Amino acid sequence: MAHRLKKEKSYSYIEVGEGKPLIILHGLMGGLSNFDSVTDYFSKRGYRVIIPELPIYTMSLLKTNVKSFAKYLHEFITHKELDQVILLGNSLGGHIGLYHTKLYPEKIKALVITGSSGLYESAMGGSYPKRSDYEVIKKKAQDVFYDPEVATKAIVDEVYETVNDRNKLIKTLAIAKSAIRHNMAKDLPKMFTPTCIIWGKNDTVTPPEVAEEFNDLLPDSELFWIDKCGHAAMMEHPETFNSILSAWLTKRGL
Repeated sequence: MAHRLKKEKSYSYIEVGEGKPLIILHGLMGGLSNFDSVTDYFSKRGYRVIIPELPIYTMSLLKTNVKSFAKYLHEFITHKELDQVILLGNSLGGHIGLYHTKLYPEKIKALVITGSSGLYESAMGGSYPKRSDYEVIKKKAQDVFYDPEVATKAIVDEVYETVNDRNKLIKTLAIAKSAIRHNMAKDLPKMFTPTCIIWGKNDTVTPPEVAEEFNDLLPDSELFWIDKCGHAAMMEHPETFNSILSAWLTKRGL
């Protein structure tokens, strides 16, 4: 990881740059380094980029759910004395960002979601492998991307370690069930926070129609596509992702 992890109280996070607060929320299998290019780009352009390490595998099993993570995020924002935050989330991180915005809309200036769960039931569970051998896990990890080469050995190793750790596997399945329970189709039409939706046209985890549904249901959203791109646009096409987001933030005066 290019950036040093800070530790305060029960929080671990990366913080780079100065200016408007931009909080990045990682996904279930996503390391903080997945956002290195976003962090580097926006921290040099007037944003204070903060990536908290979400307690996905350290919460008690009863609290391993989307709502608890959204409340954890709220406590973190309060701890950092932040206001008018821009939230950016990928996959589960997008879902947590959406749910947090539903609970605490006054704190959030704008939302950015990419490959987000929250509408599509097999966005979790089906795509997260059960215990298996290394080659099966490798294929699963590669399937997340349009270009399988993006799934480096480090990424495959991390997924393999997670699904072969009984505690982490139980937590992963609990989150998968929670994501299905916390479907946001009824909430989205009441959420007026400006939202930028950036989606891979070849996402097989949360397919393109999911992005279209988010765009239809959210009152103030814009949808942008990235071609030849899977579930993690900020990793697979970082320059395109950054330029789309930068242009949208500028247009919205954010």
